[in-house]
Amino acid sequence: MCIVLKDIRYLGHTNPTMTRICALLFFCGLTNFVFAQHFTVTGIVKDTNGQPVPFASVYLKNTTTGTSANVDGKYSVKLKNGEHTLSFRAVGYKQQEHIVNLTADISLNVTLSSENYTLEGVNIRGNAEDPAYAIIRKAIKQRKTHLNEVKAFSCDVYIKGVQRLRGAPKKFFGQDIQKVLELDTNRKGIIYLSESQSKFNFRRPNDVHEEMISSKVAGRNNAFSFNKASDLIINFYDNYLLENKLSARGFISPIADNALFYYKYKLLGESKENGETIHKIEVIPRRENDPVFRGIIYIIDDSWRIYNTDVYLTKNAGINFIDTLNISQQFTKVNEVYMPTSINFQFAGNVLGFKIAGYFVGIYSNYNLDPKFPKNFFSGEILKVTEMVNKKDSVYWKNNRPIPLTEDEKINYVKKDSVAKLKESKKYLDSLEKDNNKFGIVKLLLHGYSINDRYDKEYWSFDPVLKSIFYNTVEGFAIKYGVTYRKVFENRKSYSIRPELRYGFANQKLTGSLSGSYYYNPLKRASVSASFGNGIFDLNNLGSMTQLGNTINSLFYEKNFAKFYEKSFININTTRELASGLQGSVAVDYSRNKTLTNNSTFKIIDAKDREFTSNNPFNPTEETPLFPTYNSFSATASLTYTFGQKYITRPDGKFYTESKFPKMTILYKKGFNGVLNSDVDYDFVKLEVSQDRIGLGLWGYTSFLAGVGKFLNNKSMYYPDFKHFAGNISTIFPPNLRKFQYLDFYQFSTNQQYFEAHLEHNFAGFFMNKIPLLRKAKLEEFIGGGYLSSPEKRNYKEFYFGIQRLVLRASYGFAYDGGRKLTQGFRISYGF
Repeated sequence: MCIVLKDIRYLGHTNPTMTRICALLFFCGLTNFVFAQHFTVTGIVKDTNGQPVPFASVYLKNTTTGTSANVDGKYSVKLKNGEHTLSFRAVGYKQQEHIVNLTADISLNVTLSSENYTLEGVNIRGNAEDPAYAIIRKAIKQRKTHLNEVKAFSCDVYIKGVQRLRGAPKKFFGQDIQKVLELDTNRKGIIYLSESQSKFNFRRPNDVHEEMISSKVAGRNNAFSFNKASDLIINFYDNYLLENKLSARGFISPIADNALFYYKYKLLGESKENGETIHKIEVIPRRENDPVFRGIIYIIDDSWRIYNTDVYLTKNAGINFIDTLNISQQFTKVNEVYMPTSINFQFAGNVLGFKIAGYFVGIYSNYNLDPKFPKNFFSGEILKVTEMVNKKDSVYWKNNRPIPLTEDEKINYVKKDSVAKLKESKKYLDSLEKDNNKFGIVKLLLHGYSINDRYDKEYWSFDPVLKSIFYNTVEGFAIKYGVTYRKVFENRKSYSIRPELRYGFANQKLTGSLSGSYYYNPLKRASVSASFGNGIFDLNNLGSMTQLGNTINSLFYEKNFAKFYEKSFININTTRELASGLQGSVAVDYSRNKTLTNNSTFKIIDAKDREFTSNNPFNPTEETPLFPTYNSFSATASLTYTFGQKYITRPDGKFYTESKFPKMTILYKKGFNGVLNSDVDYDFVKLEVSQDRIGLGLWGYTSFLAGVGKFLNNKSMYYPDFKHFAGNISTIFPPNLRKFQYLDFYQFSTNQQYFEAHLEHNFAGFFMNKIPLLRKAKLEEFIGGGYLSSPEKRNYKEFYFGIQRLVLRASYGFAYDGGRKLTQGFRISYGF
């Protein structure tokens, strides 16, 4: 406005009316500026002993505008000039209100006294039931009402996450922990510090859409925070909480429908707050090792709503990865309901000598309980992160950060951010990779050798030599060795190239191939790949034995389970997301296929009661060709749709989250006769439905897979083109829900039609947790079964049961052909 007046003054003739208008506009603008000024109230919240009150809430009275103190009790809140009433709250402390009249920044320190919860007016007789039970029964009765009373809302969310190391071993897998994690000399310090601001939207029953506004990660200027508001929401009006997160079974809410079976309650007292009577109730597990919370919940009289929670979980409750988790919530009245305004998760644990501790705090403000969402607003995108989210500078964060940083957090930001650019320089990255890229014979033999250029984002990987050496009766001792080159571009685009050679010493056959892939659109999960060459392949395209497993069985037990053929091939494949949750793929294959015979009978231990079988699984005593040499040209198209698929969109890609609904795949494959001298002619279709980890509360989770398929035309086809099944006849094998545990690898492949089904239920320790001697082992019980029907195997069934711990499983099972028992035995599996 000053510039406008200056320009008018220098005009050849002055317009008095114009001057007055401009002056009036200037005055109005100045007035708006004065009235729109914001000032900052800062201070420390302490208790009566002078100790800071961590994460105390500071809100404008009767609003959801406010913030939280940090772990040291320091707070900072920005308000418009004028008179305001600030409300200070913390779980276990008496609420205080302070009136401030802002014409400048001020400092306001607050001392909170412990809440005086009394039992005055409460009549407790010696043998009578504790009054807490009557309160809890009323809260349980109102649980569903309170769960569903808010149909939708939107709010602003600030999330801060801090993870610290309290102690660590000097070295881990040969790496200097102090240097790698940038710790102090005692190997302590902050290893992760992040902040984010978001706009969060919710619609019942479980539609979520969050848009991140700003993000900051210490020492990673270009990184995006993984903070999600939906991860922090924990609703004690639900029966089960944190299911499939810290525990497969989840944990029972203190006001769940069946809570009285799992909890004891004790009324610690009552108090008045904002005209409401608040009941303070201790929740106590009836049994030490039940999946339940311990601590305090606060219930509002008459409405029987939750007012605050301060509960925790321990290892006795069955949490994984950490030792303790404290959950603190504060609710504020919004219209006629109570909404969470502060949620705090504090954790501690010890994993492999790494003593960890930290917290994630969420501040929810500016609620709108009657939002008007546009059509198709909830599309499955639960979090949207845009390109500019991590571009906010330190000035922005200084003015917009609702929770002040502690001194060590300030130092952590300054230290890590100051060297962040240095860490992106070629000189630094080359020096960092100098030791990692150092060649070593032992490294090459056992783990493989890699050359990483993080500055140019180029990576070379050489296979481990020992894992590349194997034995089978077709090739004798053999080696399959490959090198992978990978180049990464901005936003996770990448391509890779892999040459591979294979040589068998008994058949003196050298084969080789070259494959490559280009991941060209991470937002559409789109890639294209191609490969060509020749090689030795398993007759079952789903695989039979691992190379190591077949080697051990052949050399020490004279059991050559795996059967092979030779294939010269060229393959082109492309896949792309067609819509959210819908992935489409197309592949074209041309191959020349040739049967093989055994060339080696070498074994380390000669089993007197058996000999190696031929490479024809249908004629084990003679080396007869399973099929003639033939050409095949085929095309495959498939669609895979995941119902209810949720995802996160970031500039570097689209990331699917685990779905609560099934996945369905439709596939069509056509063998073309006469194209490039192709000898095959067939049409195959299949439909498959599967889902992993269907949560069943305290009873664990279930996974299933069911598929049906048919060759609509099988005029000309050979064994490698058949529909094969994932079988197993080995005691030790890698687990897979699709894999039958007692079915032969080759005998029951079909060129007609089939139906298969697999079902497995994991009880997640429901029974083992009740046995004192086994409880600490955290064993999980499971049962399962498989079914197959085809012209080759009309009514095959298998059932098994067992226990598992992390990646190791042991089971015992039975297999039946109709009503006739085929086999039974132990199975040991490893891996995820």
